[in-house]
Amino acid sequence: MAEIGFYQLHTLALEKALPRLLQKTLAEGKRAVVMAASAERVESLNQALWTFGRDSWLPHGSEKDGVPEDQPIWLTERDENPNGANFLFLTDGSVTDRAGDYQRVFEIFDGNDPGALEAAREHWRSYRDCGHALTYWRQTDAGAWEKKD
Repeated sequence: MAEIGFYQLHTLALEKALPRLLQKTLAEGKRAVVMAASAERVESLNQALWTFGRDSWLPHGSEKDGVPEDQPIWLTERDENPNGANFLFLTDGSVTDRAGDYQRVFEIFDGNDPGALEAAREHWRSYRDCGHALTYWRQTDAGAWEKKD
Protein backbone atom coordinates (compact mmCIF):
# COMPACT_ATOMS: atom_id res chain seq x y z
CA MET A 1 0.00 0.00 0.00
CA ALA A 2 1.14 3.50 -0.80
CA GLU A 3 1.11 6.56 1.39
CA ILE A 4 -1.27 8.98 -0.33
CA GLY A 5 -0.91 12.66 0.52
CA PHE A 6 -3.56 15.15 -0.51
CA TYR A 7 -2.07 18.61 -1.04
CA GLN A 8 -4.60 21.41 -1.20
CA LEU A 9 -3.27 24.46 -3.02
CA HIS A 10 -4.53 27.62 -1.41
CA THR A 11 -2.13 30.51 -1.98
CA LEU A 12 0.46 29.35 -4.51
CA ALA A 13 -0.22 28.02 -7.99
CA LEU A 14 0.93 24.53 -8.92
CA GLU A 15 3.88 25.97 -10.89
CA LYS A 16 5.22 27.53 -7.67
CA ALA A 17 4.34 24.74 -5.20
CA LEU A 18 5.36 21.70 -7.25
CA PRO A 19 9.07 22.60 -7.56
CA ARG A 20 9.38 22.83 -3.77
CA LEU A 21 7.92 19.35 -3.34
CA LEU A 22 10.15 17.97 -6.08
CA GLN A 23 13.24 19.52 -4.49
CA LYS A 24 12.44 17.59 -1.30
CA THR A 25 11.89 14.43 -3.35
CA LEU A 26 15.34 14.68 -4.91
CA ALA A 27 16.92 15.56 -1.55
CA GLU A 28 15.56 12.24 -0.24
CA GLY A 29 17.22 10.45 -3.14
CA LYS A 30 13.88 9.55 -4.74
CA ARG A 31 12.67 9.71 -8.34
CA ALA A 32 9.32 11.16 -9.40
CA VAL A 33 6.68 10.96 -12.09
CA VAL A 34 4.50 14.05 -12.48
CA MET A 35 1.25 13.33 -14.28
CA ALA A 36 -0.67 16.24 -15.83
CA ALA A 37 -3.94 16.43 -17.76
CA SER A 38 -2.54 17.08 -21.24
CA ALA A 39 0.61 17.32 -23.35
CA GLU A 40 0.22 21.11 -23.28
CA ARG A 41 0.15 21.09 -19.48
CA VAL A 42 3.24 18.85 -19.43
CA GLU A 43 5.06 21.44 -21.53
CA SER A 44 3.89 24.24 -19.20
CA LEU A 45 5.21 22.35 -16.16
CA ASN A 46 8.41 21.59 -18.06
CA GLN A 47 9.01 25.33 -18.49
CA ALA A 48 8.06 26.03 -14.86
CA LEU A 49 10.67 23.55 -13.58
CA TRP A 50 13.40 25.27 -15.61
CA THR A 51 12.47 28.76 -14.50
CA PHE A 52 10.99 28.49 -10.98
CA GLY A 53 14.02 30.01 -9.26
CA ARG A 54 16.68 32.43 -10.38
CA ASP A 55 19.54 30.20 -9.22
CA SER A 56 17.97 26.77 -9.30
CA TRP A 57 16.54 24.17 -11.64
CA LEU A 58 15.33 20.61 -11.35
CA PRO A 59 16.65 17.79 -13.56
CA HIS A 60 13.65 16.52 -15.48
CA GLY A 61 12.37 15.43 -18.84
CA SER A 62 9.35 14.33 -20.81
CA GLU A 63 8.57 12.25 -23.87
CA LYS A 64 9.84 15.14 -25.97
CA ASP A 65 13.28 14.76 -24.34
CA GLY A 66 13.38 10.96 -24.38
CA VAL A 67 15.60 8.67 -22.32
CA PRO A 68 13.24 8.43 -19.32
CA GLU A 69 15.56 6.17 -17.33
CA ASP A 70 18.05 9.08 -17.15
CA GLN A 71 15.44 11.52 -15.81
CA PRO A 72 15.02 11.81 -12.02
CA ILE A 73 11.72 13.62 -12.67
CA TRP A 74 9.50 12.50 -15.54
CA LEU A 75 6.62 14.67 -16.79
CA THR A 76 3.78 12.92 -18.58
CA GLU A 77 0.07 12.96 -19.33
CA ARG A 78 -0.08 9.13 -19.18
CA ASP A 79 -0.29 6.69 -16.27
CA GLU A 80 3.25 5.40 -16.68
CA ASN A 81 6.48 5.02 -14.73
CA PRO A 82 9.28 4.81 -17.31
CA ASN A 83 11.95 6.25 -14.98
CA GLY A 84 11.42 3.80 -12.10
CA ALA A 85 10.02 6.50 -9.81
CA ASN A 86 9.23 6.00 -6.12
CA PHE A 87 6.90 9.00 -5.94
CA LEU A 88 3.93 9.94 -8.13
CA PHE A 89 2.58 13.49 -8.33
CA LEU A 90 -0.97 13.73 -9.67
CA THR A 91 -1.94 17.19 -10.91
CA ASP A 92 -4.92 18.71 -12.74
CA GLY A 93 -7.26 15.95 -11.53
CA SER A 94 -5.13 13.17 -13.06
CA VAL A 95 -5.87 9.67 -11.78
CA THR A 96 -3.89 6.47 -11.57
CA ASP A 97 -4.82 2.82 -11.38
CA ARG A 98 -1.33 2.06 -10.07
CA ALA A 99 -1.04 3.93 -6.76
CA GLY A 100 0.17 0.76 -5.05
CA ASP A 101 3.23 0.67 -7.34
CA TYR A 102 4.62 3.78 -5.62
CA GLN A 103 5.99 4.46 -2.17
CA ARG A 104 4.14 7.80 -2.05
CA VAL A 105 1.48 9.49 -4.15
CA PHE A 106 0.94 13.25 -3.98
CA GLU A 107 -2.53 14.28 -5.08
CA ILE A 108 -2.24 18.04 -5.64
CA PHE A 109 -5.45 19.98 -6.20
CA ASP A 110 -6.71 23.57 -6.31
CA GLY A 111 -8.54 24.23 -3.06
CA ASN A 112 -10.18 27.30 -4.60
CA ASP A 113 -11.95 25.22 -7.26
CA PRO A 114 -15.18 23.53 -6.04
CA GLY A 115 -14.94 20.88 -8.76
CA ALA A 116 -11.36 20.01 -7.79
CA LEU A 117 -12.38 19.81 -4.12
CA GLU A 118 -15.19 17.39 -4.88
CA ALA A 119 -12.94 15.25 -7.07
CA ALA A 120 -10.33 15.14 -4.26
CA ARG A 121 -13.02 13.97 -1.83
CA GLU A 122 -14.03 11.20 -4.21
CA HIS A 123 -10.40 10.15 -4.65
CA TRP A 124 -9.92 10.16 -0.86
CA ARG A 125 -12.83 7.76 -0.43
CA SER A 126 -11.54 5.50 -3.19
CA TYR A 127 -8.01 5.34 -1.77
CA ARG A 128 -9.36 4.79 1.75
CA ASP A 129 -11.53 1.91 0.53
CA CYS A 130 -8.43 0.33 -1.04
CA GLY A 131 -6.58 0.49 2.30
CA HIS A 132 -3.98 3.15 1.51
CA ALA A 133 -2.56 5.33 4.30
CA LEU A 134 -3.93 8.87 3.81
CA THR A 135 -2.72 12.29 4.91
CA TYR A 136 -4.05 15.76 4.20
CA TRP A 137 -1.89 18.86 3.78
CA ARG A 138 -3.11 22.42 3.33
CA GLN A 139 -1.09 25.36 2.11
CA THR A 140 -0.68 28.17 4.62
CA ASP A 141 -0.92 31.83 3.64
CA ALA A 142 2.90 31.82 3.44
CA GLY A 143 2.84 28.89 0.98
CA ALA A 144 4.19 26.27 3.43
CA TRP A 145 2.43 22.93 3.99
CA GLU A 146 0.54 22.24 7.20
CA LYS A 147 -0.65 18.73 8.03
CA LYS A 148 -4.32 18.57 9.04
CA ASP A 149 -6.12 15.84 10.95
